[in-house]
Amino acid sequence: MVISSLDGTVLSARGQRLVVGVGGIGYAVAVTPPCSLGARIGARIALHTHLVVREDELSLYGFETEAELDAFELLIAVSGVGPKSALGVLAHLTPDELSRAVDGQDEKAFKAVSGIGPKTAKLLILQLSGKLAAPAAAATAKGSDARADVLTALTGLGWAERTASDAIERAATAAPDAVGTTGTLLRAALAILGPGARS
Repeated sequence: MVISSLDGTVLSARGQRLVVGVGGIGYAVAVTPPCSLGARIGARIALHTHLVVREDELSLYGFETEAELDAFELLIAVSGVGPKSALGVLAHLTPDELSRAVDGQDEKAFKAVSGIGPKTAKLLILQLSGKLAAPAAAATAKGSDARADVLTALTGLGWAERTASDAIERAATAAPDAVGTTGTLLRAALAILGPGARS
């Protein structure tokens, strides 16, 4: 069984754990603090997920963007880095910040992460070198695609192109994690535009 994504309703949010209701089933998902803090009970949420299978446990880890999921999967492939440590890294560093830390061989960037000592930090830098640029670039490209899709949707709904573009940029600035996801960016832009008259 592979659960690669969840699209449902937030049933509960405690610490770094969300329960997402999908089709009458509540899925417990471990997430980063920013994701948990931004979740509202009763609100819809879409997550990219990675299922960790162990002999006595199935654990689901959720991410708002594909770039975060890609970074998580690269992190857990490093010897000695488990899912919880990988989630801890992403709680402190965005995929782009992680890429810069690895490229710059910045061991200090990992010091704030629980469970990541000097040896593991060096190992992360060594084994991730050259691997994180692609996810970061993909996220940038996907962000551009999402902006174009949202602009098309908003102009189709009757907003002027300039008005729609301004709302998209404001939404992207206020919530950078929304940029790579068309649906999330669209909702954020619509919230900014509000119910006012279209022009």
